[in-house]
Amino acid sequence: MRTIKIAIGMLLVSAFAKAQQLQAYIDEANLNSPEIQAFELRYNMALEKVNEANWLPNTEVSAGYFLSETETRVGAQRARIGFKQMVPWFGTITARENYAYSMADADYVEITIAKRKLALAVADAYYQLYETRAKGLVIDKNIQLLQTYERLALRAVEVGQATAVAVLRLQIRQNELTQEKEVLAQQDLGIQAILNKLLNRDYDIPVEIVTYLPLPEQETEFSYDNVSLNPELLKYDKLYESVTQAELLNKREGLPMIGFGVDYLPVSERSGMNFSDNGKDILMPMVTVSIPLFNNRYKSLTKQNELRQQEIQTQKQQRLNILEAALAKAISQRNQARIKYDTQEKNRVQATSAEEILIKNYETGTMDFNDVLDIQELQLRFQTTQVSAVATYYTQSALVNYLIAQ
Repeated sequence: MRTIKIAIGMLLVSAFAKAQQLQAYIDEANLNSPEIQAFELRYNMALEKVNEANWLPNTEVSAGYFLSETETRVGAQRARIGFKQMVPWFGTITARENYAYSMADADYVEITIAKRKLALAVADAYYQLYETRAKGLVIDKNIQLLQTYERLALRAVEVGQATAVAVLRLQIRQNELTQEKEVLAQQDLGIQAILNKLLNRDYDIPVEIVTYLPLPEQETEFSYDNVSLNPELLKYDKLYESVTQAELLNKREGLPMIGFGVDYLPVSERSGMNFSDNGKDILMPMVTVSIPLFNNRYKSLTKQNELRQQEIQTQKQQRLNILEAALAKAISQRNQARIKYDTQEKNRVQATSAEEILIKNYETGTMDFNDVLDIQELQLRFQTTQVSAVATYYTQSALVNYLIAQ
């Protein structure tokens, strides 16, 4: 019971360490990623457009001088200075701001999507790195095992129970495993460089990975309905809302504009005359209305917005179909990985039993080193398949979590 408790404790510690370590890499990637920073800058620019929306048409200031003065009862008009400000219809500026906010919300969802995709890429590289290093450890153990068999074969050759061919075959097999180990080392460097670049740091910085990943005893429950909460689909909701706000703005801009202004006309005094208001300047307040009589532009924009909303709905449905299909595939591959792992575990136990029988046969002088090589190759295949199954399981689990918006 004590041994079982220790083993369970080690599994829990390993799983916790894996989660903490991977999350630390994901946090570092989110903090340093140029792509995330670019999306955040785009979002900040979108927020700034809210301030941009609070604008009025340019103020019109005009001035003119009469080359030929116009005589009036109170004197000659010398010049004319005018000021006019057009103001959009009530609620137009608010509609602009609401539209800008809706576009900023869509950009913010893009940040969320980018972070989730980056986390998925980091997890994928992490588990690939685990697979190569775990396979390397398996190969190291098998090389040590072959070295033990080689010593047994040398003793058997000395007493005439085996030939030198058996020793050579064992040495050749060790050379092959050494080659596989070197190939894995090169793969490790490549994957490590990928992970480092995802973290936006030098490609050759050493990356720490857990040495053991146990499969969980039970699968996490989830619902396909959670796919609808994926930010990739939320993006279409935000885009649909932005088109709604665009249409509200279009309707406001299709309403009249009101202008307020004043004209000032300086007047010269009439000489030789004395009466009230002689030379009195003229101040004329004005109100103007800009009416969009030819509003085909606004009608066309309304139709375009309707078509754009229909397009967004069809795009969302298409994306939902893709995500649900990807989820079904990920679950299937994860289940396949568990089946492979369990099957190879049974095979590994049986291969170990066969190995023990061969060792006992050696004591009686009937050990066949061809059988030794066959068993060793089987053990290596079973163990590496288990490692690949574990890596696949966690990679697909990361994809499932991405798809169901956990």
